[in-house]
Amino acid sequence: MTDSALRADGLVLVTGGGGFIGSNIALALAAEGRDVVICDDLGTDGRWLNLREGRFHDVIAIDALPDWIAQNGTALAGVVHMGAISATTETDVDLIVRLNIRATLDLWECCTRLGIPFVYASSAATYGDGTRGFEDADTAEALAQLRPLNAYGWSKHMVDRRLVHDRDTGRPTPPSWAGLKFFNVYGPRESHKGSMRSVIHQIRPGAERGEAVRLFRSDNPDYGDGGQLRDFVHVDDCVRFAIAALKTPGLGGIFNVGTGQARSFEDLARATFAAVEREPVIEYIDMPEALRGRYQYFTEARTERGVAAGLAPNWRSLEAGVADYVGWLRDNPDF
Repeated sequence: MTDSALRADGLVLVTGGGGFIGSNIALALAAEGRDVVICDDLGTDGRWLNLREGRFHDVIAIDALPDWIAQNGTALAGVVHMGAISATTETDVDLIVRLNIRATLDLWECCTRLGIPFVYASSAATYGDGTRGFEDADTAEALAQLRPLNAYGWSKHMVDRRLVHDRDTGRPTPPSWAGLKFFNVYGPRESHKGSMRSVIHQIRPGAERGEAVRLFRSDNPDYGDGGQLRDFVHVDDCVRFAIAALKTPGLGGIFNVGTGQARSFEDLARATFAAVEREPVIEYIDMPEALRGRYQYFTEARTERGVAAGLAPNWRSLEAGVADYVGWLRDNPDF
């Protein structure tokens, strides 16, 4: 067995490569000297800025991917599939099926056929309201217990269950593969995401001016206003996890990508004020009607399986990660 599942030569395809997590993975692979192919529709939201630091082999549109693979598939050394509709508020389920489910299964079958490693983005949204826990056990029985709250989470959950079924029933699979259940990721290159940006990115400008930041009131008696808890994880730690998964021979399963420590939105706001050297000023607003009854009040990754597989980095603390990110934003005003 070799030290790496990813051979030294060949192309690495990163779908969603202009997006938040995808661009950071693509840049890290390019920095290793890899020939990276970006697949994304870059549009008009400025996400091309995410890629300007790297040397890339090619950039292809989403609809052009099947033809590109037909012509260049044998040159591929591995695939990192981060492309998806990631908005939890998306209601066009046919679109989600096409871009989140079908595209992932097509790439799974491609990597199986070519015999190359495959890493794809799942999501903590598969856990629903969290009442069934956040254990990343990837048995058919454990996955059958989960109840996602929205179509995005369902799409990721459907793919997870299909791939685990393939593995467990002896159907062909890629030689190594991993589904990554990302928790609340923040960090560089998310500015194009609009309302889906992290709270840090949204509140930092006002915090720097000493203005009040607004957080949701709680409509759950078990949590105070601003006391809703999330597992906030810096994107650089996610990148290290994903690349380790891509390189690990014989891997085959689904893993949480989170710090294992839930923190409140109030903690996050206070860390942001501390990073900009301002006293915290926090106000609370009612939760939007569209989120009521579909809101996760607590997420916290169980991390034992990722640690045991040698994938987990040394997770930075919330305070250290926010300080790093705020410093990066100051140094990169385009974002």
